[in-house]
Amino acid sequence: MTGPAPRSARVVHSGPTGTIPPGPAGLPRPQWLDDVAERVPSVDAHWFSRFQPPEEGGRESAVLMLFGPPPAGEEAQGEHVVLIERSHTMRTQPAQIAFPGGSRDPEDDDSVHTALREAEEETGIDPGGVDVVDVLPSLYLPPANFVVAPVLGWWAAPAPLSVRDPAEVHEVLSVPISHLVHPETRFTVTHPSGFVGPAFQLDHLLLWGFTAGLLSRVLELAGLSVEWDEARRRPLPEIYLRDRR
Repeated sequence: MTGPAPRSARVVHSGPTGTIPPGPAGLPRPQWLDDVAERVPSVDAHWFSRFQPPEEGGRESAVLMLFGPPPAGEEAQGEHVVLIERSHTMRTQPAQIAFPGGSRDPEDDDSVHTALREAEEETGIDPGGVDVVDVLPSLYLPPANFVVAPVLGWWAAPAPLSVRDPAEVHEVLSVPISHLVHPETRFTVTHPSGFVGPAFQLDHLLLWGFTAGLLSRVLELAGLSVEWDEARRRPLPEIYLRDRR
């Protein structure tokens, strides 16, 4: 029987006022990221999400799916991904775990510019240290009317991570892929609305919804997924049901 994820493969938290130290710079981009970029054109956009952008309308936005080496001092090997915990006081999706990102500004050149700018504003990522691998098909978030472009990146020159805008971000997370793919980390979450989807346990936090679905698909496309029990279901905790719109 598979045991719990190894303690060495821990989720690293910045906390509201702390900092996650950067890992080594100049490491080669892992082959699996290139494999994802190569396979994306052969995958229908509906495979990533059943919610597809409308023919007209929708607020353009982008998120940064940034993978990189472990933070300094971490024992576990293998890549990490950068996530944020949204502020608990936000009117929409408070306390949700998400990729850094946000709405496109008029001065943004494209979705890559949007994703990098937002990530810098939220977590302190230096856009110059990010090697952009690919832009995945845009997906739709119906509740917020967002058309979201996921930007896939490799952190070639990591920088310290910390909360830059407390009004939007509660803390920054650096999550090992080895933790995400461990079968004991994964389960299916159920929402009172009838929504059912993949989820990941991140210590006391829960990754679910749009971000969990997209991350699950990318790990699968990369060939990194490990079989897990999709029949194991848990109801969504109350903290994630406090959308005040």
